[in-house]
Amino acid sequence: MAESPPRPDGDGLSDGERYAQGMRTRREVLSDAHVDRAIANTTSITADFQDLITRFAWGDIWSRPGLDRRSRSVAVLTSLIAHGHHEELAMHVRAALRNGLTVDEIREVILQSAIYSGVPAANSAFRIANEVLSES
Repeated sequence: MAESPPRPDGDGLSDGERYAQGMRTRREVLSDAHVDRAIANTTSITADFQDLITRFAWGDIWSRPGLDRRSRSVAVLTSLIAHGHHEELAMHVRAALRNGLTVDEIREVILQSAIYSGVPAANSAFRIANEVLSES
């Protein structure tokens, strides 16, 4: 049997350590206020899901060293637009701004998405981004 390749940085993290790392990253990217609301709204039905996304999405993927947070935000915005996940897009436009993307860069991501994800997807993304960017 072939040996498994070595794990990247993060090898040996316990679930508790991964959760703590994920919570730090999640708060830095989404804001304390957003995470506090999500925690306050956690129910017995959503508790396992909140734990999962904190440990895996934020503690593993968002915490990896291979991409900076700006690049991760570009990837997330593009994916949300392509898959029509409008309910998450506003939150991640805010996160992209927190991660250092400019309004001009967000506009370019949406324009690029129009070509590969379709004009209707980009049209919806521009509407949502406009709403978020008008908040400040």
